[in-house]
Amino acid sequence: MDTKNQLDTIFASDMRFLMILSYIVLGNTAVINRFIEHTHRLPVHAWSTLYCIDQFPGIRAKEITQLFPRPQNTISRAVSQLVERGLVRHQPSQTDGREKQLFTTDQGAVLLAELRAAIVERQDEMFAPLEDDERDVFFRLALKIAKGSKLLETVAMSLPETQ
Repeated sequence: MDTKNQLDTIFASDMRFLMILSYIVLGNTAVINRFIEHTHRLPVHAWSTLYCIDQFPGIRAKEITQLFPRPQNTISRAVSQLVERGLVRHQPSQTDGREKQLFTTDQGAVLLAELRAAIVERQDEMFAPLEDDERDVFFRLALKIAKGSKLLETVAMSLPETQ
């Protein structure tokens, strides 16, 4: 069975909604990650961390995990890499000297501008099969799921409590 037929089978299964979503997200991540790793030697979680820091100057690493649900150690490694590369700087919080607030450097802002241009172009490329009104519907439905209470919480996959 060829790949197209295999995908058609998966996309027709009782798990079709999650399978199609996973395929889109993982496929796009692979394309973007390959580009960013090749051109800038940054993993995908580092550029998204840089994006968050630029959007929310002074954000703390633990707050980034709420915007991009990734493990804390993944975000911490990304922050360390960005600091080492001179793309991000940190300074102690004025309210709690133990906490570090993160800020984009000028060099980080330049890199992010380059990445944003390529990613926006990729976004247009990826959504090209959809008409403008279909893109709007897709966005509204995806936003409804993203803002829903069940994206990061589950009853179906609850783990047994340890005592």
